[in-house]
Amino acid sequence: MGGNRPRIVQQIKRIQNMELTAIPDANISSDRRLLVFVVHGRGHEVQCSITREALEQHFWAPTGASDARLLKAFADGHNRIAAVVERKMLKAPGESIALNESDFGY
Repeated sequence: MGGNRPRIVQQIKRIQNMELTAIPDANISSDRRLLVFVVHGRGHEVQCSITREALEQHFWAPTGASDARLLKAFADGHNRIAAVVERKMLKAPGESIALNESDFGY
């Protein structure tokens, strides 16, 4: 069952007639502090990022995780991340989105 977990390939989440697509070439920034990705929704291509700290605190990536482990945490948390991105896109369509740990706090 665990071997069937979705990978960071074309994953799609439909929310209120909006299609959010995580592009397979999500990357870790050169300073290793951000995971950078692109989202398509409502006719916009939006540059997005999520901090390493957010992935460590809210998506089970271990502190100091490898790039591969950060990408896995991102893929595993895709639905939750997509929901936050969608809310931010509704507030400011077409603007870049930078997610951090406070976006996922309780």
